[in-house]
Amino acid sequence: MPLTIFSDEVRFRFKSKNWQYQFDEIKELILLKKKRKYFLENGSFIAVTATAYYCMLFSNLIDLHYVIPAVLSYALIVALWFSDKAEFVYFLFVKDIYQKEIKTKIAPKDHVLVGEQMDYYLDLQFERSVKITA
Repeated sequence: MPLTIFSDEVRFRFKSKNWQYQFDEIKELILLKKKRKYFLENGSFIAVTATAYYCMLFSNLIDLHYVIPAVLSYALIVALWFSDKAEFVYFLFVKDIYQKEIKTKIAPKDHVLVGEQMDYYLDLQFERSVKITA
């Protein structure tokens, strides 16, 4: 369990990241979700397309020898696009009362577990605030 919640403190241990805070020290604890960017795949797709158009329009290749490498390159690019099933990248963002911010990347397979632990943390935080005001 990456996020361990006790009655008065929160501990986080995930890969090489470790931190520990008291409940009163945490200002924000958020699970962020960002959409993946495909810069490498999109850039290589544009490069292959530009090269194929250049060979088609401005070269004297009679037998269309550039088509086979272009098709193989497109096949490789499509395989790269669909090789990673994770469409989103998840981060655990913590801001404390000392204005320190910690942003940790979470593995896609662990984001459900961390989300459940975040719900538990929010429930405990709500119960603590109700006890303080009551």
